[in-house]
Amino acid sequence: MKDDLLLCDDSVLPARKIIGDRGGPASMKENVCQVCEKTGELLLCEGQCCGAFHLPCISLAEAPKRKFVCPECKSGVHTCFVCKKRSEDVRRCMIPVCGKFYHGECIANYAPTAPVNRSFRCSIHVCLTCFIASPNSSSISKGRLVRCVRCPVAYHATDLCMAAGSVVLSNNSIICPNHFTPRRGVKNHEHVNVSWCFVCTEGGSLLCCESCPAAFHRECLNIEMPKGSWYCNDCKAGKKPHYKDILWVKVGRYRWWPAEVSHPKTIPENIQRMRHDVGEFPVHFFGSNDYLWTYQARVFPYMDVDANSKEKMGKGVDATYRKALEEAAARFRELQAEKELRQLQEDKKNDRKPPPYKHIKVNRPIGKVQIFTADLSEIPRCNCKATDESPCGMDSECINRMLLYECHPQVCPAGEKCLNQAFTKRQYSQVEIFRTLSRGWGLRCVHDIKKGQFVTEYVGEVIGEEECRSRIRHAQENDICNFYMLTLDKDRIIDAGPKGNEARFMNHSCQPNCETQKWTVSGDTRVGLFALVDITAGTELTFNYNLECLGNGKTVCKCGSPNCSGFLGVRPKNNPPSEDKGRKLRRRGYGRKKKKVVLTKEREDECFSCGDGGQMVSCKKPGCPKVYHADCLNLTKRPAGQSL
Repeated sequence: MKDDLLLCDDSVLPARKIIGDRGGPASMKENVCQVCEKTGELLLCEGQCCGAFHLPCISLAEAPKRKFVCPECKSGVHTCFVCKKRSEDVRRCMIPVCGKFYHGECIANYAPTAPVNRSFRCSIHVCLTCFIASPNSSSISKGRLVRCVRCPVAYHATDLCMAAGSVVLSNNSIICPNHFTPRRGVKNHEHVNVSWCFVCTEGGSLLCCESCPAAFHRECLNIEMPKGSWYCNDCKAGKKPHYKDILWVKVGRYRWWPAEVSHPKTIPENIQRMRHDVGEFPVHFFGSNDYLWTYQARVFPYMDVDANSKEKMGKGVDATYRKALEEAAARFRELQAEKELRQLQEDKKNDRKPPPYKHIKVNRPIGKVQIFTADLSEIPRCNCKATDESPCGMDSECINRMLLYECHPQVCPAGEKCLNQAFTKRQYSQVEIFRTLSRGWGLRCVHDIKKGQFVTEYVGEVIGEEECRSRIRHAQENDICNFYMLTLDKDRIIDAGPKGNEARFMNHSCQPNCETQKWTVSGDTRVGLFALVDITAGTELTFNYNLECLGNGKTVCKCGSPNCSGFLGVRPKNNPPSEDKGRKLRRRGYGRKKKKVVLTKEREDECFSCGDGGQMVSCKKPGCPKVYHADCLNLTKRPAGQSL
C-alpha cells in the first residue's frame, strides 16, 4: 500500500475546507467545482468523494461551521465517473485522495487501470500518452498530472503529453478531447474517412473507424465483420494528436494536405478568436500561411514513409502542393531528430540498458533437437590453392563459397590461408547496440562494411516446432510482445530471445542493408547476415524479417523506407519477393491472451520429404507451402495441371 500511495502527485492532496484560486498555499491545491467546472472559492467535501463545490452550486449561502459532507457521501450511493449513473454497486479507487467511484465494467475499458490486491487504481493516476508509448515504464505515474474533470483520463502537464484540443481549467484540471461534440451544419465538423485501405492502400469495400479517418479491408485486418460501431486500435487505446505533430488534414473538397498542429498560444490573434470547441485544435498548413481549427475525425498521422515518398511529387502536382510536401518532409525530419535527442537524453538519465538475455557464441540445442556434425570425408573440398591471391575469398572462384558451404581447415587445400571460415572463426564485423527513436533497441556498425561481407551469425537456442508453439503461447499468456525466432529448416527454429548474440537486436526494414543466408558449416545449417550494399560506419544494420508467424491483426512497420509496406509481414511496395533465406518470427505488439495464433508460410525451398533443395513439385492447395522432389513422390515426370 505504501508504494501505491507514491503514485499520486501533490496536486490532489487533501486541502483546507475552503480553497481559493489565488495566492498562498490554497492555490497549490487548486481545483474546479464538480457542478459548473469553474474555479473560485470552493467548499471541499470531507466524505469519501473528496469533491469540491461552489456554495451557490449546492444551494448554500455560507460555508457550514461543522464538517461538510455532500449528499452522495451522506447517502452512500455514488455516481460512476464514467457512465454518470448513480448505483450502490460502484467501487472506489484505492488511492486515498482520489475519491472517484466506478462500475467495474466501466473502468475496465480504460487500459491504464491497474488491479491492486482486491481493489484497483483507476486510470486517472497515469499519463495516457506515456502509457500508450510504454505501458511498463515507471515514469507513467510520476510527475505532475492534469486530469479530465469528465472522464478518467490524465496527462503529464506538458505540451509533449497533453492531447491537442484539451481545454485547461486549472493547473491540474482539463476537459479532454473525448468530449468534443460536432455542431450541426458546420462542414469542418463532419467525420470523413479515407477511400483506401491503411494496410494495402487499395480501395474497395472498407471498414471505417468511427473516430478517425482510418479505413481497412476486413481481410487485411484478418477479423470478422463487427456489429455496430467499430473503432481502430489507435482510437480504442485513446491515442490523440499532440502539439507539433505532423498530420494529413482534410478541408472541404481539397486533397489531404500536410499540416502541423500548433499550440493555441502561438497562433495569430485573429485565429485564436475564431469559434472553437473542446477537442478542436489549430493546424498550420505547409506551403501557405493558412490556419484552421479541426479535430481528430478529419486528420491522420504523417509517417516516415510519407517523408521519403516521391509518389505524391508527380508531374501533375501544382507548385503550392509540391512546396507543402517539401516543407512537411523537412519539418518532419527535424521533429524526429528532436524526439531522438530527447529519447537519448532520457535513456542516459535513466541509465537504460537492453532487456536481459544470456550471450552465447554458438547455437544451443534444446530438447530432442540435434546439432549435426559431418565426418571429414563428407565435407566438400574446393579447388583453391594456398598460393592463390585470396584463397576462398569473396573475389575468388571457390566452389564451396558459391554453394554456401564453409571450408574446413583440415580439408581445404588452402589450409590456414583459407578465407572461407568466417562462421567457425567468428569473423564478425564490429557492431554496437543502441536505442532507436521508435523501434526499440537496434544494431549499428562501428566501421565500414563492404557489399557481400559477412556481418555476424544469427545465434540462439535451436528448438523444434512443438517447443516453438509452446513458447509463443507462453509469451501471449504473459503479454511478452518481442519475438526473436528465425526458421533454420523444416524441423528447427532458432530462438534468440532467452539466449543469443548481438544479431538479435537487428531491426526489420523493407529496404534492408543486410540479408540472411543459410550456410552449411561442418555438416549443419547455420544462418549468417551479409551486407547487401556498402555500409558506412554508424549506419543501423537491418534485414527483412519476411514474417512467417502472425497474430490477429497487423503490426505497423516503422522502418521509414521509401518502399515501406506499412505493416510487418506485408510485401514491400514495388519489390519482387525475396528469396527464402531464413524468415524471422519476431513480432512487436503480439496478440494478447486467448488470441488464436495463425501460421502463414511462403513456399518452402527444401523438399518436405528429404530436406534437400533442387527442382521441386509444389502443392497447389491454397495456403500449403510444401514442395517435394518428383523422386520423393515416386513420380517419373513432373505432373501436368494441379498436384496435391
